[in-house]
Parts: sequence; C-alpha cells; structure tokens
Amino acid sequence: MPPPLQSSPYFPMDNPTILSLLHPTPGEKHKSSSNGGGLLRMFKLFPMLTSGCKMGKPRRKPLLNHTAATCTIFGYRKGRVFLAIQADPNCVPMFVIELPMLTSVLQKEMESDMVRIALESETKTHKKKLLEEFVWAVYCNGRKMGYSIRKKHLCDDELHVTQLLRGVSTGAGVLPTLNHKENSDGELTYMRARFERVVGSKDSEALHMINPDGAPGPELSIFFLRSY
Repeated sequence: MPPPLQSSPYFPMDNPTILSLLHPTPGEKHKSSSNGGGLLRMFKLFPMLTSGCKMGKPRRKPLLNHTAATCTIFGYRKGRVFLAIQADPNCVPMFVIELPMLTSVLQKEMESDMVRIALESETKTHKKKLLEEFVWAVYCNGRKMGYSIRKKHLCDDELHVTQLLRGVSTGAGVLPTLNHKENSDGELTYMRARFERVVGSKDSEALHMINPDGAPGPELSIFFLRSY
C-alpha cells in the first residue's frame, strides 16, 4: 500500500505513489521531451478559433474508460485556469475544477519541458470513487497552490467552452468570448489534448498527455491522489 500523503507547502514529486503512476507498464517509461514545443507552447500562441460546431444534445458518460480521456485547460489570460475532463470530446465533462492559480502562472510553468499537476483529496470515507471527491489540494510542479472544489454544475462560460469545442480532440488557441463581449480578464485561451489514463489503485490515478507532434514523452501529467 502506498505511504500516506501529507499536506504541506510542497509536494514531493518523487513520492512513491507518483513514481508508480509514471510507469504504466513494465519496462515503459515516460521520457521528458528535450525539444519542448507541442501543445503547451501553442497554448498562448494560436489565433482565434472560428469553429461553427454546435453542441446539440450532449451525451453523458458517467465514468472514464480504462485507457484514455480528453482534458481541456482553459481560462481568461488574467483570470484563473479551469480543468475539464471528458470521456470524449462529445460528452458533458464529468470533472470540472477551477484551479487556484492564474492562467498566466500556469503558462509560465509550461515554459519548462514538463508540467506536473497533483490534486490531493484528504477524505474520511471509502464510498466515493476518486474523481467524485469534491475538495482538493492543488500542487503544480511540487508547489502548493491552494485548495479547490470540484464543480457540481457548469456555469455559462464553462458551457460556452464545451459547446465551442464539441468534437475537437486536440488543439490550442483563443476562443471567442460568450456573446462576443469584452472581458477585463483578457482573451479566453484553451488547450485540449487526449490523455493516457493510468490507474494505480482506487486512491491514485494519473493522466499523461499524448503528444500529437510525435515528441518522445508527455509534456503534461495530472495526478489524482487520496489520503486517509
């Protein structure tokens, strides 16, 4: 059983639980990309998306499949960043959370070759599945950013992003704002990619970004951990 995880200003990213999630199969390792680039760089460079896709009636899937998921990171440049997880691009997100960090801060972290975001839940019950937990401590590259609560319902901006990106599996750029209104927090940016899902146990799993440009390893990993 993995050792208990303790909340602190720093999260040891060499924690055995984290390391076990970096190796999904025997002999296979996720390597850091030395040439960078990819979607993380595109997050703040792409032009306006002019997709005309319609949302229609979304399909609901309560759980992720065993191997992959679609993740979207979005937010206004001067506002906080959101993370949405879907079983596929046509489904309503089954996990949405506003991270306790500004979009500009995350973009700065993305200048490195590897970004690791860890969400830790300190729960007292065994009844919920891991991603059904509500309160999370959030760490970025080992540093504690604060606490967040998983959203039960999507607000207008979140529904707007979901509708615009319906059917889009991979991409990064700037989206038109809701009703094309100017926002004091700047442009609405997004990055979407497919992620490999690695389950360590009922209390730990990870999502590793699948690079569309053929880079040797994921540039972004998201870890979910539960301690008792």
